[in-house]
Order: sequence, then structure tokens, then C-alpha cells
Amino acid sequence: MPIVRRRTRPTWVVTGFVIGALVLSGCGGGDSGSATTTTKRPPRAATTTSQQASVHKAAATIAVDDMKFSPGEVTVEVGDTVTWKFDDKVPHTVQGIGDKAMGINSPIFDKGEWSYTFTSPGTFRYLCSLHPEMRGTVTVE
Repeated sequence: MPIVRRRTRPTWVVTGFVIGALVLSGCGGGDSGSATTTTKRPPRAATTTSQQASVHKAAATIAVDDMKFSPGEVTVEVGDTVTWKFDDKVPHTVQGIGDKAMGINSPIFDKGEWSYTFTSPGTFRYLCSLHPEMRGTVTVE
């Protein structure tokens, strides 16, 4: 009678590779259709700007440090770009308030800068989503 040997080790190895591949791929490739929000901080010396910012020079610069936006209110023209420069010991964001300011939504920064180009007139209020007492206004004429 022949001796039957089980091949358990290769089966476990293959199973491990399959499970590892599924974990690394996120177990799916379909698009859920919803926006993704990130809370990762960029490297300390990183600078991020919106794609539109490269077309227009910054019309106003707002410093984000010492737990405040400075200046708290700026006035620019349609098509101008506002740049927020982050330099604080704690992280901050720039988050639009209300329907009109929905597109104003920066990542979390403690160092670096972020820009937004205003394409329509109006008053755009914003705050730091991590420190809601920090508020500012951009008036676009």
C-alpha cells in the first residue's frame, strides 16, 4: 500500500500570500462614490498649493500661528488667490463655513502653506476645524 503524504506547508504558504495580497489591496477595487478625507500631516517642510494657485499670484497671505488667522479679514478680487501660511506648534485647517464656502477645505498643517483661488464674488467665512474659535473672512469683489 502506497504512503500518502500531505502537503500542508505549501498550502499554508499559498494561503498566506493570498491573504496578504487581499490585505494590501484593501480587499476591493470598487469606487464607493464618496469623497475621501485625510487627516495625515504633510512632512514638516512640505508646501501644498491648489492647482489653480499656479495660474494666479497670491493676492493676499494669511499667517496661521499663535492660534489665530492674521489678518482675520482680507479683501481680494475675483480670480485672486489667497495663501494661508502655517507656522504653529499645533496643527490647523482652513474650512469654509456655509454653502458658498464649500470648496475651501485644506488638509491639516502645522508647517507649510495652502492656497485657494476665489472665482466668484461674495463674502467667504472660514474657521479652523480643529479650533473653531479661530475664524476669518475673505471678501471677494
